[in-house]
Amino acid sequence: MGVPYPLPHGEGENRAAAPAIEVRDLVRRFGSFVAVDHVSFTVQRGEIFGLLGPNGAGKSTTFRMLCGLLSPSGGSAHVAGLDMLHAPAAARARIGYMAQRFSLYAELSVRENLRFFARVYGLNRVAQVRAIDSALQRFELGDLANTVAHDLPLGLKQRLALAAALLHAPAILFLDEPTSGVDPLTRREFWNRIGTLADAGVTIMVTSHFMDEAEYCDRLGIVSQGRLAAVGTPAELRAGVRSPELPDPTLEDAFIALVAQDATRREAA
Repeated sequence: MGVPYPLPHGEGENRAAAPAIEVRDLVRRFGSFVAVDHVSFTVQRGEIFGLLGPNGAGKSTTFRMLCGLLSPSGGSAHVAGLDMLHAPAAARARIGYMAQRFSLYAELSVRENLRFFARVYGLNRVAQVRAIDSALQRFELGDLANTVAHDLPLGLKQRLALAAALLHAPAILFLDEPTSGVDPLTRREFWNRIGTLADAGVTIMVTSHFMDEAEYCDRLGIVSQGRLAAVGTPAELRAGVRSPELPDPTLEDAFIALVAQDATRREAA
């Protein structure tokens, strides 16, 4: 597992303060189509919060707005205490982002990829060297430092992408389908690392379509047709759909039932 992850700057003292992410009536329109329809939720510091939803439900659009990759059409979103409507660049300096396809440069070596992202995050030369050396040790990539990223197995590409996203010790880490395509053992190792990060005070927001992965989240938001159908812990969501016909629902059962309930409410409205 490597050396422990350092606390983000100031996070150790402020973990119980304002939420790391605060969303109020967030809206995103594409012409006449409303992709995100007045979504509201909060994520506390050091919490692992998952967004689940069918394809096209609006979770990726919500995710991209919170990362500063897409401007909201309405409502408010505060990330790391900063307003994404008015200070998205400043907020991006406090977040790490790991895309589904890892966003690595295939022709660059492991060390060169880390150096590139360290520059993108604005680290000076001394900070770059320190951060890269620490990442190579913490993620057990030292022996592969000169290996071209293209030649790495998928699990090691994932590890490198996570290392790159954490170079600047962000307060919040956004993970977009981070384990898509990797084997179960690699996925478990990845989530062990994520748990260590959360214990160190890093706030984690993740999208995933693996229901077993959703169990690693402290809380989940179920997104359906642009709106938030339900928010709660995995246990709360399961309990919410328990019935004589379904006495011991799985999280997948809860997901299907909650999406169906939301569709029924819309039809009745």
